[in-house]
Amino acid sequence: MRRGGQWARRGEVADAALALALLGFGQLATDLAADNQPGSRPLDAVCRVLIAVAALALLARRRAPVATLALVSAATATYLVLGYPYGPILLMFLVAVYTVTVRLPVRPAAIATGGAFVALLAHVFFTRGPAPGWTGVLPASAWVAVPFAVGVVVRVNREVAARSRAEEARGRAEEARRRADEERLRIAQEVHDVVGHGLAAISMQAEIALHLLPKRPEQAETALTAISRTSREALDELRVTLGAVRQGAEREPIPGLARLPALRDRLAGAGLTVDVRVVGAPRELPAALDLAAYRVAQEALTNVLRHAGVANARVTVDYRADEVTVEVTDRGAGAAEPDPPDEERGHGLAGMRERVAALGGWLSAGPHAGGGFRVYARLPTEPAP
Repeated sequence: MRRGGQWARRGEVADAALALALLGFGQLATDLAADNQPGSRPLDAVCRVLIAVAALALLARRRAPVATLALVSAATATYLVLGYPYGPILLMFLVAVYTVTVRLPVRPAAIATGGAFVALLAHVFFTRGPAPGWTGVLPASAWVAVPFAVGVVVRVNREVAARSRAEEARGRAEEARRRADEERLRIAQEVHDVVGHGLAAISMQAEIALHLLPKRPEQAETALTAISRTSREALDELRVTLGAVRQGAEREPIPGLARLPALRDRLAGAGLTVDVRVVGAPRELPAALDLAAYRVAQEALTNVLRHAGVANARVTVDYRADEVTVEVTDRGAGAAEPDPPDEERGHGLAGMRERVAALGGWLSAGPHAGGGFRVYARLPTEPAP
């Protein structure tokens, strides 16, 4: 609102400057016009008043364009009918016609301009000075047609520019919403991976503790300690993930393949022994790719812990020239995970596939030829040509 008020004040100042400039120019230049038109009526006080009325009426051209055109047309027609010389007063008429055309839709602007044209034609046939007759119709129409055409072009250009700005604004808003939705989905997937893995490990450790508590309480204490450590690590990772959406939150390092040993140790406390093998020379990967590779291993191992019913699994990370592969295998039944419950669809294997596909890779999952279950992901380290 403040900006709109500033623009309105600037417009009023500009109109005042224009009106005063035309007033001064009209009073001075009309004398020169009279010298070049000896047959016209001599200038007097009435002439000066009509010029002043036409010029000062432009002060209200933004607020009341039709009323301004009516007043300027009346002053101009009276001036010409009385036989005063053609002069700067016609410039004021031109400005009034242009203003109406720019500020009103074409139809009402054409009606108002038509009325002004009729008023201007009066002097062609009725005047105290030399009457131009029909030969004066064409010059008179030019003072209306030219500003009207210019005003229409300017108005159309402004409308096109306004529509373009509105479309750009809508496009930016839609893009912002799309990015926000994608960010929310990404965060939801991260939370699912963190919480799902942590709860699976905690559940397994709790079952071990309950089983050992009556017979070997000292070993149950070890399981409970593992539960405490796993829950603390999961909460820390969840805090890092959710911290990214807090404005001004300090960004902490996101998980990557370098954290596989910590993941292996955490699962060992839940009763799952994980053999981590690295092929090739480990190197720094793009953050999104590194996180996706880690999440694939984490989700696959969580599924082993939940469904496979085995105590061993193997993770193989292969650093190749233009890609990184992650393979997770176990010797379990191999049939539980391919057909998960309805409430888990889209979060387990489907979630891994979507994450990998978004980076230009692919993922396969299914029973292994040698028995058990196998998850295999290929992630390109360079964008495809």
